[in-house]
Amino acid sequence: MDWLKNLLFEVLQAIYGVVGDYGVAIIGLTVLVRLLLLPLTLKQTRSMYELQRIQPKMKELQEKHKNDKAKLQEETLKFYQENKVNPFGGCLPLLLQMPVFIALFSILGKGGQLEQAASTPAFWKILPDLTQSAGSMFNAGGIAGSWEYVLFVLLFGAATVIPQLLQPGGQAQQRQMAIIMGGMMLFFGWSVYAGVVLYWVTSSLLGVGQQLIQTRVYKAREDVA
Repeated sequence: MDWLKNLLFEVLQAIYGVVGDYGVAIIGLTVLVRLLLLPLTLKQTRSMYELQRIQPKMKELQEKHKNDKAKLQEETLKFYQENKVNPFGGCLPLLLQMPVFIALFSILGKGGQLEQAASTPAFWKILPDLTQSAGSMFNAGGIAGSWEYVLFVLLFGAATVIPQLLQPGGQAQQRQMAIIMGGMMLFFGWSVYAGVVLYWVTSSLLGVGQQLIQTRVYKAREDVA
């Protein structure tokens, strides 16, 4: 993990040397990570779109074998293979981002490389110190001294919920799970460094934009066909 942490820090410093702002540098780093993962995320969104397309047939299959769980599982797996759909394809891009997330957490932490490089790494005047959390800023200055951080924590929670709600073929159970996850991320975001929150919010917004564009393209192709 040290090699990844050192690599990310060098990239972050290189971007900072151009833009002169650590918040913008983190956004730039996020864009680079998203570009590296683009082949996987394109495939993920395509798989989710295909899941929506075959949803009516899936419901027919579930109704047909509702009294035989073993047969339903067998036929469902076969159905996914025939349609070249992987219902778990969305997990891989998220899992691959986790080492980056952890490494960035270490870079921003107390005694981390960013603290040694800059006493108060900021994101313009929006977030004065990226190594602080919303919780610590709130404890030090109340809501007046931390509202920017609190706002980003709210975006942090929303950035978790919105991509789930936009998933094609979303069911009530899926929406409920998304809301629960959003609540958990609010709790987590309250105590995590603002730089990490900025990374996650940026990544999620880029993901939502990509998802909307891809879905529109696929629908346009279907309309033409």
